[in-house]
Amino acid sequence: MKNDAVVKMEQDDLTFRLATLADAPAIMSIIDYARHQMLAEGKQQWNESYPVLQHIEADILSGHAYVMCLCGKIVAYGAIIFGEEPAYRHIQKGQWLSEQPYVVVHRLAVSGTARKRGLGTLFMQWVEKLMLERGVYSFKVDTNFDNFAMQRVLEKLHFRYCGEIKYERGTRMAYEKIVMKMNAAH
Repeated sequence: MKNDAVVKMEQDDLTFRLATLADAPAIMSIIDYARHQMLAEGKQQWNESYPVLQHIEADILSGHAYVMCLCGKIVAYGAIIFGEEPAYRHIQKGQWLSEQPYVVVHRLAVSGTARKRGLGTLFMQWVEKLMLERGVYSFKVDTNFDNFAMQRVLEKLHFRYCGEIKYERGTRMAYEKIVMKMNAAH
């Protein structure tokens, strides 16, 4: 599958686009930084075996890999998946807000040089625009219980905690947001 560097959205010096295989080294640098930060803080969501280059390359080849660039330099990465996440079939200690088609974001990371600028929040907002373009109104995501930064982003963006989901790597907090299409008359 060919992934041209088609710009999906722009804002000032920021662009949001599909990633290419040529982007993999820059993406891995961001992923490695985020992983090392998590491990240094005692967080267990990511480890030395997840995520690795094979995960990123699979994201790129499947058309799920998106990057945010600041002045042409990649500063954030996320896998945006339209379709079913198998782990989301069985939610525990709660329930999803809806059973409609949804988008999921996995492996969201911001570069160390661009942290604390709200780029993770902006990345998620651009995902909302992308999903509306595709006629999808449910946005689901999960995070680790100790990933307080992501929890703050989800709270700020009005996601609702729905329960817990399980992966081989452990249990995660599950969130969903229903995004309503704006009426053209307003």
